[in-house]
Amino acid sequence: MRIVRVMNESTQAIELLALTDEDIAYKLPVSSFPALLEAARAERAAPKAWVSSWLADNPEAVRPWRAETEAVLLPHEPAEVWAAGVTYERTRAAKSEVVSKSKGKGECECKCEGEGNIAAKSEPTIYDKVYEADRPELFFKSTASRLGAPGGHVRLRTDSLSQVPEPELVLVLTYDGEIAGFTAGNDLSARDIEKANPLYIPQAKIWNGSCSIGPAIRLADPAENPYDWTITCSIARDEQELWQASASVGQLKRSITDLAAYLFRDNIFEDGVCLFTGTCIVPPEPFTLQSGDRIDIHIDRIGKLVNFVK
Repeated sequence: MRIVRVMNESTQAIELLALTDEDIAYKLPVSSFPALLEAARAERAAPKAWVSSWLADNPEAVRPWRAETEAVLLPHEPAEVWAAGVTYERTRAAKSEVVSKSKGKGECECKCEGEGNIAAKSEPTIYDKVYEADRPELFFKSTASRLGAPGGHVRLRTDSLSQVPEPELVLVLTYDGEIAGFTAGNDLSARDIEKANPLYIPQAKIWNGSCSIGPAIRLADPAENPYDWTITCSIARDEQELWQASASVGQLKRSITDLAAYLFRDNIFEDGVCLFTGTCIVPPEPFTLQSGDRIDIHIDRIGKLVNFVK
């Protein structure tokens, strides 16, 4: 079951829809994802169970669904978006390459499909250490007002010459740290700024338009295993594909529940806080995004997030 948020072009009202795997849409009685979580909580039900029960009781709520023409909005406007880093072997290897003096190359341990695998170096770096540590790297990423919408723009930093998308599975969490659902995320990174000094990571990761989520939230279901899902990213310029790669969520070194638990350790959040879980596929250097590029990120069971670079 997916949750999408759309603008009804006839009434100009925002609607929250439940979309079945057969692409049958139902208009829900709430208009935001936090309101859905609150309604489920009031009935002591998991979000998916609450939605399924409501649909069974309200079959008349079905509405036409035209995926190609719907005005799809952000599926949720989170007060805060956070991100985890160095959660895949590919990320550790790539970031170690950034700070390593060695120029040798080898074969990455990661089984990512696509170009740009970079081997880890013999000298441990801060990225090697955090990859092996119990505590993950977590950092603040964005707010709702800074997010790019599905089908909308993500923005380049004006002071960076090396910027790439990082396709990620995103957790959508309740205020008490439970995983309510999953969405796709596009996390832009200015790798030349991070390369200059790891202390510049906030500037390399956080700016207006540096990420996007969507197009839907896949409600958490005990019968589904997100580690079985595949993430695929492609970048096109002037309608020509420049790069494409894919990886399995199962290549995560850390569990998604552990990442969520660390985020909530000694902290408080509103319903719907989002947590990017890291990436395993990044375009190899010297690639950099340019204005007008198209980024497609597809995750099984969620859908395809499309953004245009500005």
